[in-house]
Amino acid sequence: MMEQPSFPLGSVIQGSLSKGLDVRLHSDVSVEDMRVGKFLVVRGARSHFFCLLTDVSLGTSSQRILADPPAPSNTFLQDVLAGTGTYGTVELAPMLMLTPSRDKPFERDDQSAIAVQSSEEVELLPVKTVPSHFSQVYEASQRDFRVVFGWEDDPHRRNFSMGQPIDMDVPICIDLDRFVERSNGIFGKSGTGKSFLTRLLLSGVIRKRAAVNLIFDMHSEYGWEAAREGKQFSTVKGLRQLFPGQVQIYTLDPESTQRRGVRDAQELYIGYDQIEVEELTLVRNELNLSEASLENAIILRNEFGKSWINRLLTMSNEEIQEFCEVKMGSKSSIMALQRKLTRLDDLKYIRNACPQDYVKQILHSLEAGKHVVVEFGSQSNMLSYMLATNIIARRIHASYVRKSEKFLQTKNPSDRPLQLMITIEEAHRFLDPATVRQTIFGTIAREMRKYFVTLLVVDQRPSGIDNEVMSQVGTRITALLNDEKDIDAIFTGVSGGQNLRSVLSKLDSKQQALVLGHAVPMPVVIRTRSYDHAFYAEIGETDWEEEPTETVLVAAQHARDDLGL
Repeated sequence: MMEQPSFPLGSVIQGSLSKGLDVRLHSDVSVEDMRVGKFLVVRGARSHFFCLLTDVSLGTSSQRILADPPAPSNTFLQDVLAGTGTYGTVELAPMLMLTPSRDKPFERDDQSAIAVQSSEEVELLPVKTVPSHFSQVYEASQRDFRVVFGWEDDPHRRNFSMGQPIDMDVPICIDLDRFVERSNGIFGKSGTGKSFLTRLLLSGVIRKRAAVNLIFDMHSEYGWEAAREGKQFSTVKGLRQLFPGQVQIYTLDPESTQRRGVRDAQELYIGYDQIEVEELTLVRNELNLSEASLENAIILRNEFGKSWINRLLTMSNEEIQEFCEVKMGSKSSIMALQRKLTRLDDLKYIRNACPQDYVKQILHSLEAGKHVVVEFGSQSNMLSYMLATNIIARRIHASYVRKSEKFLQTKNPSDRPLQLMITIEEAHRFLDPATVRQTIFGTIAREMRKYFVTLLVVDQRPSGIDNEVMSQVGTRITALLNDEKDIDAIFTGVSGGQNLRSVLSKLDSKQQALVLGHAVPMPVVIRTRSYDHAFYAEIGETDWEEEPTETVLVAAQHARDDLGL
């Protein structure tokens, strides 16, 4: 389908590299058609500038117009003033320079300047200068977006469409290879669709085989069916349903998983001998542990090894007294530790000893290229979630470190570990400045891709995440945020973040997000892709178009009932 020819919207009248460009709209262009987040192209003499619209304002040529504006009924005078005495202006933030690879500048009067170039013929460069005065501004075309963001079927890159730009029907793709090689974040206040964004991204990573996933599913939303937000109840498919041959579900609450109708879920248990003092430090607030209790936990661990918790829970007062006299421990602190650790018995997945190594089973699944969803069911309180995720991730990360070191030694491609992406929710609980040094997730975030393990953090409080960790987050997909501290955190380490603040604050509360960082060539506001039957058919292993809908199934059951079958 041929694109309609574009017409100039305005002229660059002033600006700077640091503050952006001011554009005066032409008289036949309505200021109401200009919306924050829109993409425009400034056509300079040697390069084109792909820009994001960050602000809209009204201007007048004379203060007398403001002092004596035309009456509402005097439309004739209003029309006379429009475009001359009164006009609209927009502020643009240049994001990329598009320059021909050939030693031939764009023609100034070329009405389809970028359209005639292919992605191989145009270089995407950081903005190092500004266009000249009176350079013309155009709406970005579909081909412009294709040059900048690529296309989903590109045979040379694992591109995945996350959605469309505002007011346009053209896919915006992220480069999944670049996405998984660094830790990333999905942010937004409660109710803005973080879970849908996460499900969307994970589906793309699985479909394109960009990485293997370990998903800590706190609220049982990713593995199997989950409820869709809205006035009428409906459900959306989980990853296991979309990719039955590639996704395995492990559950810490088998009864809850069975009640939800999940098939073939594998049980997962953790023994006391797998809990380190570092895990207790992470959940010290949930268990109300004092610093003295943790110090005495180290003394117990040094004495009894991995079985120290089992040994502590069976010790009598006399044994504790004798231990403290020999090992210089504190009886009151150890007794308090013993009393508070009994809370762990309430966790359904904790065992005194496990007959088999369930974490090793998860590791074998990941090594085989299977994606693993760990469901928590009713065990989704913060104590349970933080304890289990840290224990499992620590063991798996240690295995990846060994495998990575072997690969670095042998350089044998068969020894290279599969790229692993670990998804965690309520990330600020693991990555806040007070506990980030005690969690394996802080270590993974700081290491970047050194050991082929990265994070996908999902959180509504990015301001609670340590600044050093936040600066390592490669790609940030952010739905609406209202808190100023959270907005500041999103732009930690991002140049030109001030221009994007207004864009982020004006997002709709549903199905809109700002994407910026390592996996996209420039920040972009998108209308997120729908997660529905059309998506299932495009991306899943099952032929969803042929699967009977719920309405058809109910009608068929009624027919059988009427026939007495």
